[in-house]
Amino acid sequence: MPSQTVVILFSSDSKTEIEKAAKADELRGKLDSQFAEQKLMHSVLQNDKTVINEGKIIQEALNRGIGSFTPDLMFENVVKNYAMASQLFGETLLKLLLGYEGGFLQRNLRIPEFAREIRKKLEDKINELKEKGLINDEGFISNHGIELASIVLYVEELEELQAKGLIGAGKIKSFYGEKSEVRDFKQGDSYKAIAIRPTIKTAIKRGRAQVLESDLKSSNKTTKGKVSIIYGLDSSASMKGRKLEICKKAGIALAYKAIAQNDMVGIVSFGSTIKDCIAPTQDFSALLHSITKITASEQTDFHKAVDKTIEVFPRERVTRHLLILTDALPTSGSQPEKKTIESVSNACDAGITISVIGIQLDEKGAKFAQEIARAGKGRFFVVKDLEDLDRIVLEDYHALQA
Repeated sequence: MPSQTVVILFSSDSKTEIEKAAKADELRGKLDSQFAEQKLMHSVLQNDKTVINEGKIIQEALNRGIGSFTPDLMFENVVKNYAMASQLFGETLLKLLLGYEGGFLQRNLRIPEFAREIRKKLEDKINELKEKGLINDEGFISNHGIELASIVLYVEELEELQAKGLIGAGKIKSFYGEKSEVRDFKQGDSYKAIAIRPTIKTAIKRGRAQVLESDLKSSNKTTKGKVSIIYGLDSSASMKGRKLEICKKAGIALAYKAIAQNDMVGIVSFGSTIKDCIAPTQDFSALLHSITKITASEQTDFHKAVDKTIEVFPRERVTRHLLILTDALPTSGSQPEKKTIESVSNACDAGITISVIGIQLDEKGAKFAQEIARAGKGRFFVVKDLEDLDRIVLEDYHALQA
């Protein structure tokens, strides 16, 4: 489909008054990507098992820190030492690629015919991922692959939230949270109330390449104290695998709920360095893609993450809160615990509160995490069952609104 430019036009006899002009967004090319996103979303929602499986393969590779898909190297690892290969790749990824449970693989790998079948399955699956543009010719995950993985991750988490009763049950349609009420734009509405996506969707349905005043939609937002929250995710090596996956899903739950409440959410993922950072925003798609592509590696350095949040939080008068998820003590650099507490104190002086969720921490780790929360005037939670994590993350967010 050729790219389109969407322009919002107001008729000359319109009585609608715009008090303040804002720079228009250039939308050329965005409709194409939206349709591609919708196509992927449709496939996932229609339970296309092949597409879902491919998204899970990319997702699991990211969670395991797999840099690239190389069939010869993967086959060699699996055949030579299955126990080590299962630690490296994870049994979930191997099952997604090969279709066999770990125990069955291990018992039959010494059979030459079965080994040849495994090699062919690996080659065929990786070639298929390349043909669909999910990985590139060198085997590295593409942006298209991350997009599919993010959609699968998003749908999985919303289904889990619905099952737990944490959000209302209903059809999952898009990336943008629980919908506020959308209605026709009318005289007296602020230009800030214009709901861009519903407006563009209406114009497209009416066969237009331009948005007219009659297409404009408004969204009603509940007025309340603003919250700006940053999700600080420890993505050090110890978080690899299932632990990281659950933390990603909890981050999606937070972004989904907070943006639906017209609040702002940011992301800081950290190991011994800051791996990615998005300042608080209402761009759910950007948050989702950032969360999806996080990989686990390196050691843990809390103080850099705290310092970064001080830098990127908005300066306006809003509730500013950092939520840190970790499974270990800070281990990177000299005097890591002392530096962490100093950074937390600086954040507190800047009006930022800090909560900590400790994931399966030992006694020493829990004691220090509690110290961070106390110094940051926040809350401390201990998670022993990963399935409780999204509920706890949302509990911390809702406490900010009390």
